[in-house]
Amino acid sequence: MDFRETRQYILSRLEAIEDFPFGPNAAVFKVRGKMFALLHERDGAAQINLKCDPHEALMLRDIFPAVRPGYHMNKKHWNTVLLDGSIPRGEVERMIDLSWSLVVKGLPRRDRDALQLKSL
Repeated sequence: MDFRETRQYILSRLEAIEDFPFGPNAAVFKVRGKMFALLHERDGAAQINLKCDPHEALMLRDIFPAVRPGYHMNKKHWNTVLLDGSIPRGEVERMIDLSWSLVVKGLPRRDRDALQLKSL
């Protein structure tokens, strides 16, 4: 997936919004005000920071050389994924979905319930 495809996929998640609190070169994606992805380019390559279960984060780093500890993030809970084409599209989408789900899981119950109703 390239930058454009990744951005489109992220924005297709329920209630995903794009914001630029860190400047015009770092797109932050939130659900109900909580960040679940940060898409940017670094050294000419597209990258995305995604929230991840700590055990799965380590596993993904072992499997894919393009998955690294979260750049400028809590490295236990965030991975940086280089969008260099080495990771299958379906796996990148799964990682995005997982990040969105983990953030939604941490929302107050009323927000989780509202999102669940919208998804029906």
